[in-house]
Amino acid sequence: MKKRDFLKAASAAGVAGLAARVPAALAQAGANGPIKVGVLHSLSGTMAISETSLKDVALMTIAEINASGGVLGRKLEPVVVDPASNWPLFAEKARQLITQDKVAAVFGCWTSVSRKSVLPVFEELNGLLFYPVQYEGEEMSRNVFYTGAAPNQQAIPATEYLMSKEGGGAKRFFLLGTDYVYPRTTNKILRAFLHAKGVQDADIQEVYTPFGHSDYQTIVANIKTFAQGGKTCVISTVNGDSNVPFYKELGNQGLKATEVPVVAFSVGEEELRGIDTKPLVGNLAAWNYFMSLRNAENSKFKAMFADWVKKNNLPGGAKRVTNDPMEATYVGMHMWKQAVEKAKSTDVDKVRAAMIGQKFAAPSGFTLEMDGNHHLRKPVMIGEVRADGQFNVVWRTKSTVRAQPWSPFIPGNQGKPDTVSALPSLLRRRFA
Repeated sequence: MKKRDFLKAASAAGVAGLAARVPAALAQAGANGPIKVGVLHSLSGTMAISETSLKDVALMTIAEINASGGVLGRKLEPVVVDPASNWPLFAEKARQLITQDKVAAVFGCWTSVSRKSVLPVFEELNGLLFYPVQYEGEEMSRNVFYTGAAPNQQAIPATEYLMSKEGGGAKRFFLLGTDYVYPRTTNKILRAFLHAKGVQDADIQEVYTPFGHSDYQTIVANIKTFAQGGKTCVISTVNGDSNVPFYKELGNQGLKATEVPVVAFSVGEEELRGIDTKPLVGNLAAWNYFMSLRNAENSKFKAMFADWVKKNNLPGGAKRVTNDPMEATYVGMHMWKQAVEKAKSTDVDKVRAAMIGQKFAAPSGFTLEMDGNHHLRKPVMIGEVRADGQFNVVWRTKSTVRAQPWSPFIPGNQGKPDTVSALPSLLRRRFA
């Protein structure tokens, strides 16, 4: 959202919000029955490969919270809907969850196009969305808490790593993505960042494919040709099930990480689960969490999910894995629970204010904190693909990194607020 549009929307929300919002939060507040929460993820279509696991971990977390006494002494009741990788349907389902099902909060979306589809609904009806996936930044809504990474918590550090001696000293960059807002905006940011580092346009190539694309033979051949011009890396923002044929084609054409490393921003353990990863060993992914991390919180998280899979006989059985967006979903749900208990209410305005400053000891091994800009402070990690489909962490930050929703690398963004504290005091109160 542009700064001007953001200010206009937030101001309008303060004036018209009371009249426009539906009685969902009021219906939740003061009631003695279960508290309904929405789960809005594609369980069919091209994004099901990624989003189904987020539904599974959301239900697991709800069960965990209920087993420990619920929220405010009330059980949580999940309302699961399937927008079927259909972006307009996301908005329709979001409206249904808020107006008909009267959920207190919604946990969902993966792609930025699905998030942007539902955003006007949440802002109109004063709903609360927890968005658990890395994204392109350039947005800060009072009705969304972003528990995934902003570009400075994933894309930019990963590119810096690839340019470093440790990361291989890349001089040429092949930007490959799915054709929608997240890859295009992220690559716009990365192109500007590379320019600032002295990289010329001749050493940058951008290619986009549609959702569900499956033929990567020509593209991989073009990557090999491009790489003949100097030390090259591929930065992949390919989303959904297209990752399977892309990585298979890398193996088919014998393109090894030692020659042209691929760093992915939307590929984790789940996407690699159905692929022979032996030819992909050494390729990279940048996230804020990996399943292979060794710490007490992650051991608990993995064991809990494995037990949940077994107990509910979920597809994949013992081969199921955890990944970054699953951790973000888990953290977001627990932070929402803490905020509701602090506010002593499920009222959206009260919970929104109580969310700021919430902390949670996450499976990443770091204690994460929700900032006033509605983004989590998160660590940044780069993992190297192993033969078993897991990742060895080869680089990480020593502490959590504060998100910058407004990228300074896009012309015109200089001076935009990256925190609510930069806004006028009246608007700041409305935002909170």
